[in-house]
Amino acid sequence: MDDILSLGGRVALVTGAGQGVGRQIALHLAAHDCGGVAVNDYFQERAEAVVEEIKAAGGKALAVQADVTDFEQVKAMVARTAEELGPVGVLVNNAGNMGANPPQEGMGKPFWEVGPEVWNAAIGVNFYGVIHTVSAVVPGMIARQAPGRIITIISDAGRYGDAGLEIYGGAKAGAAGFTRGVARSLGRYGVTANSIAIAATRTPATVRMFSDPERMKRQFERYIVRRPGEPTDIANMALFLASDASSWITGQTYPVNGGFTLAL
Repeated sequence: MDDILSLGGRVALVTGAGQGVGRQIALHLAAHDCGGVAVNDYFQERAEAVVEEIKAAGGKALAVQADVTDFEQVKAMVARTAEELGPVGVLVNNAGNMGANPPQEGMGKPFWEVGPEVWNAAIGVNFYGVIHTVSAVVPGMIARQAPGRIITIISDAGRYGDAGLEIYGGAKAGAAGFTRGVARSLGRYGVTANSIAIAATRTPATVRMFSDPERMKRQFERYIVRRPGEPTDIANMALFLASDASSWITGQTYPVNGGFTLAL
């Protein structure tokens, strides 16, 4: 039986894939007829560790260090991927949070008590980072007019709003809106663009939050499925949206959130 989740030999680029959700997405894609996975991370050693996992499982991969907030670095990353693996046919915008080097001052304070340094850290990686990567891969996708997939990982904070995460949520909402616009622009070229909205997920960035049993209990009282998300939960949806199984789906935002929020 054919693999309904086949990527059809397309090359994938996953940003922020050195750990957590991005790592698992890279591993998932590599296992389903992927022409190769470019594993991006700000830290080269993290990207290389994931590449070794993919190669050990029989896949093809390349570690590509770049800061997605720097457009020149992003263009160089996409060019290197095309040279060593082939043109990017699947882009997963996963890099997020507050970037690789979050500001030390002002974190945890209300947004009106901090300045642009803190705001721009969130906006830079979560919004401009997406614009940069999409802008770098789109010309090639249009020229080839072959099936292409763009997937943006956002947060439920960008769907329903969250006190204390106003700037981050706004950046994620902007990324989702941008992705919907991209879907309309690129559909004629055979390119789909969708977003995945995630809630509290167990990753290295959330270890401290999940280490407190009482906090965990309070947190997940709001979830229908009362457990944290796992990277595999998000990677399963990303694989579906990257595959041929989703060829008639575009411009959508899929919540993968254990029922934290509900949507029609």
